[in-house]
Amino acid sequence: MHGITQTKLFTDLTDEDIDHMIDVNLKSVFYVTQEVVKNMIQNHEGCIINISSVWGITGGSCEVHYSAAKAGIIGMTKALAKELGPSNIRVNAVAPGAIDTDMNKDLSKEEISELEKEISLKRFGTPKEIADAINMLLDAKYITGEVIKVDGGWID
Repeated sequence: MHGITQTKLFTDLTDEDIDHMIDVNLKSVFYVTQEVVKNMIQNHEGCIINISSVWGITGGSCEVHYSAAKAGIIGMTKALAKELGPSNIRVNAVAPGAIDTDMNKDLSKEEISELEKEISLKRFGTPKEIADAINMLLDAKYITGEVIKVDGGWID
């Protein structure tokens, strides 16, 4: 499963735009988690790592519905960490910044160059660097309810 994004002015968003964004980027996380958590509770152990976005933390201009969906994942992560902690289930999230994936394939070379100037490490991240953060959270047995930004120092 992977998320979607859409760049559009808030005033131009349609009901269909909003519903599709929330369905794909937030409701899907709810439904998948509801299914897998049943077994985790029964086994009294588990680890859930959600994928949000830096826009879920700071918001992104012309991506209000995307930002809202990703912020919803952060709220869900924090609430579930409290609810599921007594069952020895850890719940965390990773919030990627600009990552070299298909989601950014429509950016021009100029747009990429401008974004890279804003990032402390002066480059887009890689999918492997997101996987490294996920693996770190899988190994960290005393971390729950956290959101880890993986953005090369882009967003404060």
